[in-house]
Amino acid sequence: MGLFKRKKSRQEKIMDADIKAATETLDSNTDSENVDNINVDSNNEDSGDILSSLGDMPITEHLIELRRHLIKICVAVLVIFLALVGFSRELYDFLSDPLVAQLPANSTMIATDITSNFMAPIRLTIFVAAFFAMPYILYQIWSFVAPGLYKKEKKVAIPVLMSSIFLFYAGVAFSYFIVLKGVLKFFIMFAPQNVLPMTDIDSYLSFALKLFMVFGLTFEIPVVTLLLILAGVVSIQSLEDKRRYIIVGCFAVAAVVTPPDGVSMLMLAIPMWLLFELGLFLAKILIKEDRSLDAADDIELKKE
Repeated sequence: MGLFKRKKSRQEKIMDADIKAATETLDSNTDSENVDNINVDSNNEDSGDILSSLGDMPITEHLIELRRHLIKICVAVLVIFLALVGFSRELYDFLSDPLVAQLPANSTMIATDITSNFMAPIRLTIFVAAFFAMPYILYQIWSFVAPGLYKKEKKVAIPVLMSSIFLFYAGVAFSYFIVLKGVLKFFIMFAPQNVLPMTDIDSYLSFALKLFMVFGLTFEIPVVTLLLILAGVVSIQSLEDKRRYIIVGCFAVAAVVTPPDGVSMLMLAIPMWLLFELGLFLAKILIKEDRSLDAADDIELKKE
């Protein structure tokens, strides 16, 4: 029995040695495969596109970043509002001058609500604060969007951003100095003889602010047209083919968003059409320049 036991233990040792050797061989093969996989992964990572830090951010960090920019916008508007709130009555007088100039000698503006004398100038001051803060507001929007843009897109976006600010201010100025006077004169001229015009200050403020926003946004048509063409959503040829429908659409939109009179509709529809033509013209110039640059790059590459 003792000899049998010794032989059995030797067999077990031999089997254990064989199992150990096989295990070490398997482990070495597995390690080499892992190394190869790591090398392949690293090569894939090197050959792949490198994502920007903004693209790697989770949605919560995007929302936190957006909240930070919104807080800055609110603070800027609040600071300007606090600086202008002491001149709120003077601002409303400036806004109401076109209407007061058209009213009869024995007519004046009225306040039908007890809080209108206070709330109407405050509402106007908030709008003026946001109006003056518009460059900073657009800058914050640009700061949030810019990290996700390519260099070529940034070169186009900066002029577009600056022109959008200028066009918005131009639209509001056009509506105040040209459109507002004509519209008020039209309405008061057609008032019956037995009716004495006495406009509520709150109603007039809502009317004027709506007119300002409509014309301010309307003057952004060249920017919108240019961006749609550059983004490939529409083509220049398709817009030119549908020009007649776009002109009819301008008059239809103007009839809906403006007061029910022909003067304001024409004063909005005609600039909309001309601004659309301006955006189309600028898009042709930019696309022509891009094609010339691409052709020059191709020639240089062929020479090399």
